[in-house]
Formats: sequence, C-alpha cells, structure tokens
Amino acid sequence: MALDPPTMLTISIALAAAAALYLAVEWRSIREPSLLCWSAGFATIAVGSTLALLRMSGLLLVGIWFANGLLVLAHWLFLLGVSRFTQACLSRAWYLIFAAWLALLLLPDEPSWSKIMLLANSLLVALLSLRASSLLRPHGRSLSVGAVQLRYVLMAHGIFYLIKALTAVVPGTLVDLAALRGEIIQISLVEGAMAIMLIALSMTGTERYQREKRIVRLAERDPLTALFNRRALEVRAPRLLSNVSSARPGALLLIDIDNFKLVNDLFGHTAGDRLLVALSEMIGSQLPEGALAARLGGDEFVILFNDASSERIVALGGSLRERFHHAASQAFATPQAVTLSIGAHLFDHPPASLTALIEQGDMALYQSKRGGRDSIRLVDGTLASVKPVRTE
Repeated sequence: MALDPPTMLTISIALAAAAALYLAVEWRSIREPSLLCWSAGFATIAVGSTLALLRMSGLLLVGIWFANGLLVLAHWLFLLGVSRFTQACLSRAWYLIFAAWLALLLLPDEPSWSKIMLLANSLLVALLSLRASSLLRPHGRSLSVGAVQLRYVLMAHGIFYLIKALTAVVPGTLVDLAALRGEIIQISLVEGAMAIMLIALSMTGTERYQREKRIVRLAERDPLTALFNRRALEVRAPRLLSNVSSARPGALLLIDIDNFKLVNDLFGHTAGDRLLVALSEMIGSQLPEGALAARLGGDEFVILFNDASSERIVALGGSLRERFHHAASQAFATPQAVTLSIGAHLFDHPPASLTALIEQGDMALYQSKRGGRDSIRLVDGTLASVKPVRTE
C-alpha cells in the first residue's frame, strides 16, 4: 500500500474514529471527564481528516484552513483532558487559542498562504502538546505506565511540530496545504497517523489505570463512611503492627455507639446513616499520623496506631466521646443518651494476629458497656494490668 496522502488520511480517519468511539463508550460507563475530552479530540481529528480527504476528491465543502484548524481544536481538547486527568487548572490564556484559530480562518484560501498557515498551525499544535506533556510530570508521585507513555508521546509529537514549523519557513520548500503536496506535508501525514495510534493507546492505558485504581478503592472502602473496611484493614495492619516495640507501643481503639438503635427506630435509618458518617468524619479528623481507621460493620469502628501511650489513648477517646455526644444530642432527642463506648488495648509486642488484637479490644469494650457505657476502658498490655478509665 502506497503511503500517499489519500491513504494516510484514510488510515487517520479510521484510527481516530475508533479511538473516539472506544473512549466514548468508556466514558459512558465511568463518567471520567478526561475520557470525554479525549474522545471529542479524536472525533475532531476524524472530521478534519474526512474534510481534507473530500477536498482532495473535489468536494470543496469547507476551506482547507478550517480543516487544518480542527487539528488545533483537537489538541486543545487533548490538553483539556490531561488537565482533568491530573486535576490541574488551566490558565484562561489557553482559551485564547480559539482566538488564534479564528484569526487563521481569515487568511485567503490560496496556496500562496500555505507556509504561513503551516507555520501557525504547527506552532499552536506544538504548544498544546508540550503543555499537555508537562502536566503529566510525576510531581513527586508515581504515574501509571500509560500516563508516562502519554507524556513522552505528546512530548515527541510537540517537538515534531516545532521542527515542522521551522522547516515551513525554509526558502525553496514546497508547501501546498490545499493539495497536500510537499515533502513536509507527506512526512506530517505519516507522523499524524502514528501519533494518533500511540496517543490513543497511551490514553487507553491511562484510563485503564484510573479505572483499576477506582475499583481497588471501592473494594477497600466502606461505601457509607469511606473509611477502610475490615478486609482492607487486615491487608494494611500487618505492616503497622510489625513496627510495634517497647519503644513505640501500639494501640487499638474499638468504638461502639451506645443506644444507636434508638436513632434508627425514632428517626429512621437515614438518620442513623448520617450519624455514622458524622462519627467517621470525627475519627478521620483526629487520626494520629500513620494511623489506620476502619468501620468493622454496623456501628462499630476501630482505630489502630503506633507510638502510643495511655495518655494519648485517653485523650483521643475522650475527645471523640465529647464531640460525638454533643453532635448526637443536638441532632436527635432520644430517651437515653446516644454516646460512645470505647475499648482500648495498649501493647508493646506485635500480636499473633489482627483478629486476636480485636478480641482484646472487644473485651475492653464489653467492660465499658457493663460499666454503664459512655466510658473508655483501657487494657495496658505493656504492664499486664487493666486500667479502667471513665470520663463523665
């Protein structure tokens, strides 16, 4: 197959349309804004290439400048998609690209203006591609393989268009955009088809990584409170527990809501859910550095952290009890107070298992409940003694 302009345009149309369709289907399932932007960008390339191909066949539907201008729009959509993916804010100055594009449309649709159009188009595409590549820098955190590939593909694509812009001003170079003639135009068509394929594959890999991250997050998070679930706690706890020593004791706090059933019975399960969410937010706001917090199920929560002491445990538990009691009493008037009972265990050796550690906390929690609720019971495993701590 000869790599002539019609053939390369046909390949570009097929690749761009396939990429646009795939990304649109993915967007419908996960509603990731970057996917919609990228899909629209590939669709724009497919439309622009189709218009150029029709023009070569004698169907002059639009000026050649408009068809080439769609390439600028497509790369602007790519940049917008990358900014959505990286959660970076684009300066308003980037929206002036449209003003530059409209200015290009005022150029006469004549071969004599081809070099000016090629220079301007190439510089705009290069600018957009290099900016998108720069947004994908790691910034101290790892990127997916797809995102890394996308970064370097966009960088190479932008550099190619910079070189293309420079060659457009070389004296004696044949450039005829209207007829797609000239060596730089031929090379550009080949590069364009390759770039479409590589950018599409990189974006697909990037999207797949995002989807996998989302699936993992959903699998390890409690859907109501967004805290870790028990399964995630079992996966993450061993690393924390392995660092426990006499110099850095560990602590587990098992937290249960007293009279929680009254809230559900009197105000409905939606009110109970709101109370659970409120408690999870309080726990999250007061977590020690490096601590783990999870919802074990129902109205039972757990906090696990290192570098603990009886004083830190009592202070943390007391603060949670005070804040929760205030919030619950303000929101719900119940015959009996809705409070927190906390069973805590302080230890200076890694436990046999997380289950065994939770059982120790459960015993302390039981003592708190039996002692009248609304209290903290601390088992100091470092001294092999039980210290009941009650805060009115």
